[in-house]
Amino acid sequence: MDDELRLEVCCGDLQSVRAAIEGGAQRVELCEALDVDGLTPSEEMMEQAIGMGIPVQVLIRPREGNFVYGKEEVARMKHGVRRAKRLGANGVVIGALRSDGDIDEEAVGLLVEEAEGLSITFHRAFDVCARPMEALEQIIALGCHRLLTSGQAPSAEQGIPLIKKLVEQAAGRLIIMPGAGVNAGNARRILRETGANEIHGSLRRDGHTDAEIVRAVVRSLQQP
Repeated sequence: MDDELRLEVCCGDLQSVRAAIEGGAQRVELCEALDVDGLTPSEEMMEQAIGMGIPVQVLIRPREGNFVYGKEEVARMKHGVRRAKRLGANGVVIGALRSDGDIDEEAVGLLVEEAEGLSITFHRAFDVCARPMEALEQIIALGCHRLLTSGQAPSAEQGIPLIKKLVEQAAGRLIIMPGAGVNAGNARRILRETGANEIHGSLRRDGHTDAEIVRAVVRSLQQP
C-alpha cells in the first residue's frame, strides 16, 4: 500500500458508521455488541452499512469469550464470511486459537479459503496468543492481509514496543494495524514510533462513534 496514513473505525451500530464517514475515516469494521468486544452483525446491519459507500470489514465472531472454536462454530463463521461476501463487504475480520494459545491454522485456513477475494484481517485474538512472533508468521502464511493488535498490551500505546517488532518482522508482507485506546492525543505517536501506517479505534462518546472525535484523529494523522 501507499504511505497514506489510514484510519479504520470500529462501529457497533449504523449511527456510528454514519459518524465515521462524516468524520473522515477511510474504512470501518462493522460489528454488534461492543460491550463484549464485538460479535458478527446481522445481515440487515451489514447490508445497510455496506450501502453507505465506505469500505466495510465485517467482524466474524460467533460468541463472546475465548477464541477456541468447535467445528459447529467454525461452520457458522464460514457462513458469516459467505454472507458478508454476498452482500458486498470489502473484507472480513477473523481469528481462532487452539487451546494451547497458538493459532488454529485449520480453522483460520477454512475461513481464509471462504473469504477469497476479500480483504482479510486477523483480529485481536492475536493479543492473547502464546507466541506472538511465531503467530505472525502463521498468520502471514495463511494468507491474511492485515493484523489488528494492541501489541499484547491493554492499549496500543502501551504495546508500542511489540508492535514495532511486528512491523519490522512483517516487512511489508502484511499490514500491522495498531488498535485499542487510540485517540487524537496518541494516534500519530503510535504510528510514528511503530512504523505502522494504519490505525484502528472505536472513537466513541456516549456509547457511539463520534464524528468530532473521528475528525480530531484524522487531523492528528495529517500533522507532520
